[in-house]
Amino acid sequence: MAVLAGFVALAAGESSGARFILLGDRTGEAQPGIFERVWREVAGARPDFVVTVGDTIQGGDDDSAEAQWREVRRILEPYRAIPLYLAPGNHDIWSAQSERLFERYAERPLHYSFDAGGVHFTVLDNSRSDAWPPNELAYLESDLRAHSAAAVKMVVAHRPSWLPEAGLGSTTGRFHHMAKQYGVCCVVTGHVHEMIHADVDGVTYVALPSAGGHLRLDHKYEDGWFFGWTEVEVKGREVNWKVHALDGPVTPLSAWGRAGLR
Repeated sequence: MAVLAGFVALAAGESSGARFILLGDRTGEAQPGIFERVWREVAGARPDFVVTVGDTIQGGDDDSAEAQWREVRRILEPYRAIPLYLAPGNHDIWSAQSERLFERYAERPLHYSFDAGGVHFTVLDNSRSDAWPPNELAYLESDLRAHSAAAVKMVVAHRPSWLPEAGLGSTTGRFHHMAKQYGVCCVVTGHVHEMIHADVDGVTYVALPSAGGHLRLDHKYEDGWFFGWTEVEVKGREVNWKVHALDGPVTPLSAWGRAGLR
């Protein structure tokens, strides 16, 4: 059965270069039509692949969860030629049944890694914990050690578990120490529906803007509250970012800080 992530497979060890899209949360009180509009813009950019940070369905109910996944599959059907990698969010995972449905429709385990365009991605599951779960840190270390030769390494997860430490500039946490030790370039998360960016000791940390989930607080673009998508181009070890607001401006990642535009 065709589901989501299995639309097109990317071969490991492709040439050292890629242009891909990172997407924030679809849900958490999804706003009507926004996710569809985001995907129309994304498809127009013709990326090599798309990576999401989770909250693909609203979730919370085992009885309706599969119908929600089928609705997402219907929305994404026109874009089935674009390879898609999902991370599990707190709206995706809340029970044993929801775990099975995520794995079935994402065609991925709850944590996994893959290589594309010279980039090694490690996808973690922190869907049920604000802190980094110990088993996820153990998996991350094992995966980074096994792929230490990768030129560019990115870690993707749902919750910005880095905020209490790296978000405040601390370099003492186990996660940051591991990222630094193994040469991780970027840590990409979502959950808060706000654009947040911090460069800490050579590691780039990002929380992506919403791709459909409701906007909180003042809804002001300059404070990071907007719908959008993020384009990343990798050439060798060089990583370039463009943050696209839906039907709005395009900015470099460097324009954003911990509390909106710099």
